[in-house]
Amino acid sequence: MSAGRLLALLSLLQTPREWPGSVLARRLEVSPRTIRRDVERLRELGYPVEAAMGAEGGYRLVAGAAMPPLLLDDEEAVAIAVGLRAAAGQAVEGIEEAAVRALTKIERVLPSRLRYRVGALGNATVSLVQGPQATVDPGQLTGIAAAVTNREGLRFAYRDADGGASRRHVEPYRLVSAGRRWYLVAFDLERDDWRVFRVDRIANGQPTGARQRPRELPGGDPVAFVTSRLYSLAPTYEAVVVVALPAAEVPAHLGTVEPVDERRSRVRAAADTLEWLAFRFVTAGCEFTVEQPPELVDYLRELGGRADRATRV
Repeated sequence: MSAGRLLALLSLLQTPREWPGSVLARRLEVSPRTIRRDVERLRELGYPVEAAMGAEGGYRLVAGAAMPPLLLDDEEAVAIAVGLRAAAGQAVEGIEEAAVRALTKIERVLPSRLRYRVGALGNATVSLVQGPQATVDPGQLTGIAAAVTNREGLRFAYRDADGGASRRHVEPYRLVSAGRRWYLVAFDLERDDWRVFRVDRIANGQPTGARQRPRELPGGDPVAFVTSRLYSLAPTYEAVVVVALPAAEVPAHLGTVEPVDERRSRVRAAADTLEWLAFRFVTAGCEFTVEQPPELVDYLRELGGRADRATRV
């Protein structure tokens, strides 16, 4: 019996709907008989899977039940621990504390050889801080994810960049994580076009119950679609900054580097906000001079003035 298939089955059953056995069999590319055996195996492991009456034999996981852990092999246990460490830095409201609690529980029961592997990775790894994050409600995020998975319509209130409020009726396609922010790629039914929504600006998301036929996203790649839309819709600032570091020592995240001399480098960078550009260079840990744009020079002067006033006694 495949542990991976059991995990995939459990993942499907955790979505808020009933799954006919025939649909599960098609999704997992096995026979209906195999699905019945896998359901029985989940029950043996303690997962409360209910079977609805009828020809299709729908299955669902009992809501609110305590979930016992699946048996994990060494690689799966390490992968989960590493994933929880990464989740502690994600832009989901409250996820840091929850991830740390879960990681503490998992590391407590890991064999010593696995604790050493996870600890060694943690000690050898540092996180790249990417500026202020726009946190999202985890319940909102999982609700949208369920609508995407179930190919179900979604209605929600939306606040745009200028503060304007609107109601949207969409067919959700994919969620895209950009580190600092989450985005929803969806087809807006009232505007008859594809749109990108910042999840932290979505409120009161409600599935409509209507199943949608899959649409073809232009280009087929949701990450590329979000990137292109963000650069086309948001102002992009291109900065040229001379930093007091040799080219070999300039952090890769700052931008494209070319040497000026043995002690200085010229960095070319782009961002959608002056705040993000300023944050990158102020936290680079070296002296720097902005050559362009003038808007960044003005913003840094204002920021420096605020910092100076904040430290006066």
